Amino acid sequence: MNGVARAGFYALAWSFLLIGSASAQPAANAGCTASPSTAGTQVWRCDNGITIVAENGARFELKDANRDGHIDSVELSSRALLVEVPKKAGGNPFKVLTPQAIAAVRGTRWAVDVAEAKTSVFVADGRVGVNRRSRGRGVVLGPGEGVDVEATGPLTVKTWGQPRVDTLMRRLGQ
Repeated sequence: MNGVARAGFYALAWSFLLIGSASAQPAANAGCTASPSTAGTQVWRCDNGITIVAENGARFELKDANRDGHIDSVELSSRALLVEVPKKAGGNPFKVLTPQAIAAVRGTRWAVDVAEAKTSVFVADGRVGVNRRSRGRGVVLGPGEGVDVEATGPLTVKTWGQPRVDTLMRRLGQ
């Protein structure tokens, strides 16, 4: 193996060690670094104050749509993320996009879980707007509230019971 190939191999090996079994693909120069946690999750800390905790095995992609060097959304295709976004005045909200839903905020802590044909969104702190990817009428969630987004049917806001909250947060190492 020549020096360039060896360096590429070690960089690739290090990235697998760094992200564990979560499968994230960061946007180029998105200003985020990942580190594994003792809970088996992966924690991404971004220079714009956003923190993302990825469940073991989560598949997601960090996005920088406006190309300013900072992530402004995450495309989540499986498993769960816990996202904490600092409050900011004005500007575009941070979004988590899944096959079924878009969850957007300007400052809060919330979890998004993708399983089969459903996306579940739960708010720990703050407020989160949730809409189907196909748009339509959305809902706004407050602390302790969640919604399950499927292909059809109404978006019904519910206060989640403690067992459901605990199960999801445990998966996220919380």
